[in-house]
Amino acid sequence: MRKTLLVAALFAFAGSAFAAPVSYKIDPNHTNVIASWNHFGFSHPSINFGQADGAIVYDAAKVSASSVQVTLPLTGLSALATDFYDHLTSGDWFDAAKYPAATFKSTKVEAAGKNKLKVTGDLTVKGVTKPVVLNVTLNKAGEQPMAKRAAIGFDATATVKRTDFGLGNYVPNVSDEVTLRITTEAVVPKAK
Repeated sequence: MRKTLLVAALFAFAGSAFAAPVSYKIDPNHTNVIASWNHFGFSHPSINFGQADGAIVYDAAKVSASSVQVTLPLTGLSALATDFYDHLTSGDWFDAAKYPAATFKSTKVEAAGKNKLKVTGDLTVKGVTKPVVLNVTLNKAGEQPMAKRAAIGFDATATVKRTDFGLGNYVPNVSDEVTLRITTEAVVPKAK
């Protein structure tokens, strides 16, 4: 009887330990933040904010205890053409010399169905901070086979208005609404 109680207690402890919040570091090599828009009705170009740096804390048992914080350095901006990169990072648009990064910091995480989350947070671009809601899908949580450590992966979408962040050139001919598509993989950092 004692052995049964001890085993039950160990399983209960293991279960509660597994459900604790886990901190992950975002892997910039497996993270894309793609922004796309309508350009005069002719095309739907996109750019990638690469070199993402940040952390995700995920608590499967208490999703509201989860959080995300990301920095997107504008040096990581990929516009697929040098002159377009120069145009976007100039003072006419992102003004990367004065505002070298965009940031996102969650303020609220809610469950939104099976493997679905609603993440509300503050997006800061060009020194302007506005609330944004990310519709998130949990792709997978488990051991990353190459890293041999716990990992987690998400996809997310959101829509933002350029004019909210002082990026309103050519509206309405170039759409004010920008669609964000995000995919990210994050891994528990190596023990020090």
